[in-house]
Amino acid sequence: MALTESELISLRRDLHRRPEPAWCEFYTTARLATALESRLDLDALHVGPDAIAGDHRMAVPDEAELARWYDRAREAGVDEAVLESLEGGYTGLVAVLERGEGPTVGLRVDIDGLPVEESDDAAHEPAAEGFRSEYEGAMHACGHDAHATIGVGVLERIAESEFSGTLKVFFQPAEEVVGGGKSMAKSDHIRDVDHLLALHIGLDHPTGEIVAGIDGFLAVRHLEAEFTGQSSHAGGHPEQGKNAVQAMATAVQNLYGIPRHNDGATRVNAGVVEGGTAANVIPEEARILAEVRGETTELMEYMHSKARHVVRSAAEMHECTVEFSIGAEAPSATSDQELVDIVADVAGRTEGVERVLERDELGGSEDATFLMQAVQENGGTACYVGIGTDHPGGHHTPTFDIDEASVAHGIDVIAGAIERINQRGF
Repeated sequence: MALTESELISLRRDLHRRPEPAWCEFYTTARLATALESRLDLDALHVGPDAIAGDHRMAVPDEAELARWYDRAREAGVDEAVLESLEGGYTGLVAVLERGEGPTVGLRVDIDGLPVEESDDAAHEPAAEGFRSEYEGAMHACGHDAHATIGVGVLERIAESEFSGTLKVFFQPAEEVVGGGKSMAKSDHIRDVDHLLALHIGLDHPTGEIVAGIDGFLAVRHLEAEFTGQSSHAGGHPEQGKNAVQAMATAVQNLYGIPRHNDGATRVNAGVVEGGTAANVIPEEARILAEVRGETTELMEYMHSKARHVVRSAAEMHECTVEFSIGAEAPSATSDQELVDIVADVAGRTEGVERVLERDELGGSEDATFLMQAVQENGGTACYVGIGTDHPGGHHTPTFDIDEASVAHGIDVIAGAIERINQRGF
């Protein structure tokens, strides 16, 4: 028997209490694995290193950070065998239902939290109802707890349906740092997927509204530049120094001067700038952590090339050297019309859905695009669906929360779309 609505909300609230950042989703992965194994007769459940291509993980935290979250999961009392399989930050899982001949349909949901301190105001429902984050400085401030719950609900709904084919649900880690999508897209599990759905809750769409196909994903790449100069006494021998902070500052100023491109939207941001040790020392080292984005992958590459040129020139101007490293990245993607039509039709017939938008623009980045692109390149179709919810605070803010009625809407629409894909047989 499928989980009741109250049981699904209980699962969502349990995940909300224990948000974990990228590649530290130890409790979340183990909790989901236990829930799925206890409720469903799955044909396969690939956990941790078996769910991803580990060599393609990006933005993995250091060993001390991984160990801190690993110990927290152990203290929370998760299944020890599952936890041990995740050691080293190999999180996430892929659940598989095989129901005879038919298409292979994939659903991607993300599971990580954010480094945001959750509000403890009495007007904030998680605080008022007792499911506020137990981990200070971490929060499910983007709805991934709801995404994971919808993934479980969809699996149960399809298991009880007349669906014929294979369903794979990808519970993906590390979306918030665009670091986990590629590892799942490079895994063997994606290769036979004919049709892929992904979803996001909220995105400034209210409860009862569904966006059948979200586009406008900006391709993104994170770029780190480390400047090295020569320290000296700022008062006594300033001529002997080679100022790494000055090179960094020149680079930052000129990054924002990169010409926009006629082919579409482009972005650049220097999000972290740091360097120096004391007011009277010409700094020897400095660092920029920046990102570039583009409406297409080609436009992102244009911004990346220009950014590297700007940074190298700034270093040369101030007689410093600079070393680059690439962090996380994700391509752009477009939802296929065939799936958009199916989702729109199903949503229009779903109880509680009051308005259906055919398409909308995200205007940000998402590494579900790696999985969408992989399926499309193999000749399949992909679609990213928006599940509206009233959220009192914006995404990534301390007061973010969801209207829990939207969890049922998400399950109904996604499961219905999967059944319709099966009926259409395309």
